[in-house]
Amino acid sequence: MDTKRADTVAAPGRFPLRELLLFAAVLVAVLGVYAVMGPAYSTRMLVEASCYAILALGLTIQWGYAGQFNAGVMGFVALGGFCAMFFSIPVNEAFWGSELPGELGRVLLYMVTAVLVVFAATRLDRLGVPKRLRTVIAVMLAVVLYLVVINALRGVTDQIESRAGFIGGLGLPVGVGWIIGGALAGGVGYFIGRVCLGLRSDYLAIATLGIAEIIKAFLKNSDWLTRGTATVSPLPWPVPGPSEVGFTLARALYLSVTAVMIAAIFFLLSRAYHAPWGRMIRAIRDNEISAAAMGKDINKRRLEIFVLGCILMGIGGAALASFNSMFDPQGYLPLNHTFLVLVMVILGGPGNNLGTIFGAVAVYIIWIMSEPLALFLMELAVTFGEGAFGWDAPTNLDSRALQARVFVIGLLITLVLRYAPKGLLPEKVRHHG
Repeated sequence: MDTKRADTVAAPGRFPLRELLLFAAVLVAVLGVYAVMGPAYSTRMLVEASCYAILALGLTIQWGYAGQFNAGVMGFVALGGFCAMFFSIPVNEAFWGSELPGELGRVLLYMVTAVLVVFAATRLDRLGVPKRLRTVIAVMLAVVLYLVVINALRGVTDQIESRAGFIGGLGLPVGVGWIIGGALAGGVGYFIGRVCLGLRSDYLAIATLGIAEIIKAFLKNSDWLTRGTATVSPLPWPVPGPSEVGFTLARALYLSVTAVMIAAIFFLLSRAYHAPWGRMIRAIRDNEISAAAMGKDINKRRLEIFVLGCILMGIGGAALASFNSMFDPQGYLPLNHTFLVLVMVILGGPGNNLGTIFGAVAVYIIWIMSEPLALFLMELAVTFGEGAFGWDAPTNLDSRALQARVFVIGLLITLVLRYAPKGLLPEKVRHHG
């Protein structure tokens, strides 16, 4: 055999014993939950875990493929949930049957015009205007136009809230909202990436977390658009609902939809990972200077991977909001929608798609079952203490058991970082030669 060709042949693959054992353990845990909690509860848990798996796949390609630490997952999940709500709920005739859509469209046209004017002002240096003067003009125009547009928008939104409640939805199929939710999250991710991807990883995390809070605050305070704290429900499903076929079958059908989505995403990501594009992304992650010296467009590739991850987060957020059948801007918490996803990726292994799916299911089972398990152990301890020592039972066992979730997740991430810093299924790196 030719020596040069022999050097490029990868080592033969090993038998996936670890993967089989870990997924077998997850299967045993799922069957145990089914036996204890019943099929309806357990199927709901699996659907939510599958939605989180889509979110985790979005984060693992950002962090695992490209080394980008995105701490603003919650914001992109909220955008996906908003699109699932806005495009699927019925049309509000009280709004669309009045002159308010025209008034709102006029204000939005003013907003677009203002953005274009400010953007044009930032290019005045090409006409010979000094850069400092250009910056002053652009800032002054931005402030003045912002105040004008916000004042006009507030007048219209006040009328919408008083006369129609909120603008309602578009009554389109659920899948449309999911697709547009991914597109909107990707568009916002593109804007964030253009501004923030030049920052160091710690500053990028701070910037994305701050932007996620801004998105949440906007959705929570825009009563004319999202009903704010009043929430919007029920959201339709892409499959027959519980009222038509029963809770268990409806959730099983929903699980089949999310399972197909995960299979398609997993297939596409695996193909991309092993393609030249994936090798280039990993080369940029491992040694950015060497990749740039080889002529690779670093900023373009980093922006591509960031936008792709945001798209998956938006789709996962849309699927999760539709399944919960409610859009509540206050329900998007960093603990639930950012750091829980982060723990899933850390446990499974950043950069390993199969490990990420395993981590999502395993961590979500731990997250959900830690409360009833902690409550059972507390009640057992109280019963023993009352009988043996005459203890007085506390009255707030339920709230204490709920807090056990945070303790268990914190303990889990500490143990994983200590004993398996690369995850239980680390990224497989092929060595040639």
